[in-house]
Amino acid sequence: MSSTLLALNEVAVAPGRLDQVLAEWNRLHQKEPVAGRALYVSVDDGNVLEITPVKELSELDGLNAGWKQLWEAVSADLVTDFRRHLLEFVEAPKDTADPLPQTPYVQLRYIEVKPREYAAYREWRENTIFDVVRRADEVQTFLAYHSLISSQPGVMFVSGFEVEPAAYQAVFTSPEYQEIVRQAGDRYIVGGESGLYTRVYKRADV
Repeated sequence: MSSTLLALNEVAVAPGRLDQVLAEWNRLHQKEPVAGRALYVSVDDGNVLEITPVKELSELDGLNAGWKQLWEAVSADLVTDFRRHLLEFVEAPKDTADPLPQTPYVQLRYIEVKPREYAAYREWRENTIFDVVRRADEVQTFLAYHSLISSQPGVMFVSGFEVEPAAYQAVFTSPEYQEIVRQAGDRYIVGGESGLYTRVYKRADV
């Protein structure tokens, strides 16, 4: 089943240095393996994303030690610092048998919900967002998390799929879903519809 906690670690890589960064990152993963951990590359801009399942907060000390080694190994090939988030599991409209989706692609869908509307939002999304993804064959896994420690607080959906990104995206650009986005923007999302942030990544080992 999906992991109770997820650690996200993302960085932008200098042009022409992606293969070198991935090779070094994978070398460190092999040196200090963590069950279920995976690397992804953004289909939009080539950013590298590491997602690590975490069972207990006590594991963060070990992860941080590895991140320090990673910094020493690849910092010369980066154009940004690492952006890290710790997410806590909330519910799974489409669960996975593994800690993370095992699909070739994942999408992160982020919004910050107005605190006074959060309870109403949880009830609303069950019959709107979750209804759509449960009916969509293109969406294989859909997990709802919430930021536990992050400079980007809010709701994060982790969605797994294996179809081409254009076929997957059609689920969320349909008139039905665009009406859902409009409703959410009007009432629940900090910043309105522009507060919805989505990114698609491909597994680096695919």
